[in-house]
Amino acid sequence: MTGSLAASDLSVRYETPHGAVHALRHVDIEAHPGEVIGIVGESGCGKSTLVTALANLLPANARIDGSISYNGVDLAKLDAYHQRLLRGDEIALVSQDPMTAFNPVLTIGDQLVDFQHHRKDLGRAQKRARIAAMLGRVGIADAERRMRSFPHELSGGMRQRVAIAAALLTDPGLLIADEPTTALDVTMEAQIIHLLRELRRDYNGIIIVVSHHLGVIAELCDRVYVMYAGEVVEGGEVDAIFHDARHPYTQALLACDPARFHERLDRLPTIPGSLPNLTQPPSGCVYAPRCDRAFAPCTTVAPPLVKLAASHVARCHAVTP
Repeated sequence: MTGSLAASDLSVRYETPHGAVHALRHVDIEAHPGEVIGIVGESGCGKSTLVTALANLLPANARIDGSISYNGVDLAKLDAYHQRLLRGDEIALVSQDPMTAFNPVLTIGDQLVDFQHHRKDLGRAQKRARIAAMLGRVGIADAERRMRSFPHELSGGMRQRVAIAAALLTDPGLLIADEPTTALDVTMEAQIIHLLRELRRDYNGIIIVVSHHLGVIAELCDRVYVMYAGEVVEGGEVDAIFHDARHPYTQALLACDPARFHERLDRLPTIPGSLPNLTQPPSGCVYAPRCDRAFAPCTTVAPPLVKLAASHVARCHAVTP
C-alpha cells in the first residue's frame, strides 16, 4: 500500500508535572508517493515530535489533536493494535542513533529475519536471501559475513546502513529518516547522503528526511517545511526555500549556515534570543521576540498563512504575495 500523507491542523502537547508543553501546534503538511520531503529547523522546534506522531510512536503522556491521513486512513484515530500493524509493515522509521538501533546480543542476520515477521509467504532461507540482497543494495560488502556479525562489530556508518536496509526490507510506503546523519562523522555522513540519493531513484514511496543540516535537505529533498517553536513557518519546493525564502526565520536560518562562508570565521553567526516557553506559547507570532521585522500586530495576533506560489507558503504578517 502506497498512498498520500496529509497532516491537518495537527497539535501535540505533553502533559508534565509543570504543565502542558505545546510541542506542536496547528501543523499542516502533505506528501505524495515518489516525493522526498524535508523537515528542517533548530533543536527544539518540534521536528522529532512531528515524525514521531506520523509513526504513531508518541509517549504515553502525549495528547494529539487534528488528523494524520495516510492512504485515506486517519492514523490519529487508530487503536494500538492497528497502529502496530501499520508500523514496520507500512511505516518505517530510521532513528538518529544507529548505536542503539539493534539488540546487542543477536546477530544482524537474526534481527533482520525477525523484522520480516509479517511476510508469512517467505521461509527463513528466502528471508535471508532478501537480507543479503538488501545489504548489498545499501553498500555493505560481503553481506553473508556481516549477517553473522553482532552490532558492536560494525562501525556507526555500517550500522546506519543496516538500519536503512531493515526499514526497506518491510517495503514501507512511508520511510521516515529522523536525523539519519547526526551521530556520524563527516565522511560517513556523505556516504549516507549518497545512499539515500541512490535509493530515491527506485523507491516509489514517500521519504521524509528530518535534519537541522541544511545541506542534507538541499541535497535530498523535493519540498521543505521549515519549523520553529512547534509551528511550520514556511513551506515550499526546495529551490524556493533556499533561493527565495520569505519568512524572517527561514532567512535568518539560512544566513547562519556555515556552508555559506568560504573564509574562516572567528565566530559563527547566530540568531539572537531563544525559543519561547512552550508551556505558555505566545498569542501572536512565535518568532516575534527574535524578529528584526516585527511590528505591532506580531506580538498579539497570530500571523496568517500567506500563499506565495502554488506550493510556497509562509506564516508571517510582514510577507505579501
